[in-house]
Amino acid sequence: MATEAHPPVVDFVIGDATGLSLPAHGEALAKAGVAFLTQAFHAFGSLAENNRIARITRLEPCTGGSTGTKLFLTVEYACDEPSLHTELFIKFSRDFNNRHRDWQRHEMESEVRFAAISRLPGFPISVPTAYFADYHHASGTGILITERIAFGEIGIEPHRMKSLDHRTLDNPLPYYQQMVKALAGLAAAHKAGRLAADLDERFPFDPAIGSADPIRFDDGSLRASLDECATFAARCPQLLPAELCTPDFRTRMERDAIRILQHEADIQAYLCGNPDMIALCHWNAHIDNGWFWRDEIGDLHCGLMDWGRVGQITLGSALWGALSAAHNDIWCHHLPELLALFVEVYQREGGPKITTSELEFHLSLHMAVMGVSRMLALPAYVLRQFPEAARAKDRDDPIFLQADSARNVLHIYTTLLKHWQRTDFGAQLDRLLERQAHANS
Repeated sequence: MATEAHPPVVDFVIGDATGLSLPAHGEALAKAGVAFLTQAFHAFGSLAENNRIARITRLEPCTGGSTGTKLFLTVEYACDEPSLHTELFIKFSRDFNNRHRDWQRHEMESEVRFAAISRLPGFPISVPTAYFADYHHASGTGILITERIAFGEIGIEPHRMKSLDHRTLDNPLPYYQQMVKALAGLAAAHKAGRLAADLDERFPFDPAIGSADPIRFDDGSLRASLDECATFAARCPQLLPAELCTPDFRTRMERDAIRILQHEADIQAYLCGNPDMIALCHWNAHIDNGWFWRDEIGDLHCGLMDWGRVGQITLGSALWGALSAAHNDIWCHHLPELLALFVEVYQREGGPKITTSELEFHLSLHMAVMGVSRMLALPAYVLRQFPEAARAKDRDDPIFLQADSARNVLHIYTTLLKHWQRTDFGAQLDRLLERQAHANS
């Protein structure tokens, strides 16, 4: 079978913001060396003009992630300063050896803009200190250099993997409380005007990418996808909670999905129609995109990293992105208090007044459209990526530790369906249509 050709290699491009010659991969960075790093840090305002990078002592690949290549970088400065990090992390937008990862190179463009505003005084949440970021829009080539988060060292907890809360945390709730507080704090700072004065120009809201993904099914293809979901439930019932495999739920799921497709425009108009429910936020704040530490009295704190695709998004998008891989106990027993916490912080920090009930309604309708547009394909993905899943004892079988991607999507699919069954997406749609009919009468 023919393999896809690798994308053509680019060594250097001219950055749109700084005009510097940007290395596009690790070998180019090694060639550019301390001269580039010094010039870049000066241009970004992260290094004093009378200081410089004296030496690179480590430049090693960092594996993982879903987009471009990454490196660990250690440097020495000519003049030591307590505020300067020597252990750094480099992220390129490009991966010239992997077409799929390289295809996602445009996710870095907004991340570069975010890195610049994250250096502003009084930035409301903890993020990795940015030392340089620039991007070449025409080619989708960029570079981001930040401090390296030292997981498991100097008081920072080990890196937390998503969809493994039940294995790695005795009590996941405080971790999600901190994530929700961070999201609400950033969103509130935006709405209160405490970030860049031109933030709305830097990060304009685009409904096509800032809300639930558009549904690309027609009626026939949607029914075919629903049939695949039903086949998965029949073939692998041990991988789903029993209540999601009943004929009653499968019938209701099909009926609701078809109605959601029919009324997609109505739902999207609601999701995108209230500016109080749209703000600058992290779209994928799963627990593995955060880091955690405790202060001297034992209180937990968190920072957020990996800001690819950052922008103005609906609050439903932000909360689904943060909670979709959480332990089911979070959804079954703690969702209302987490939403109330978001509302409390959002308003306390200067955001608009919203209610917990409206936020929960917004989240459920976001999940309804997102579920139909993206999640119905997940069962087939699990079996395609990890056929051994069909032989697993249950969804907690240790066999899934061998396949992060399959484990994660199975967990997220289960989270979606459990919320669908619990809150009744069809009833939520009826509530919306009644509202709209009343408003138009």
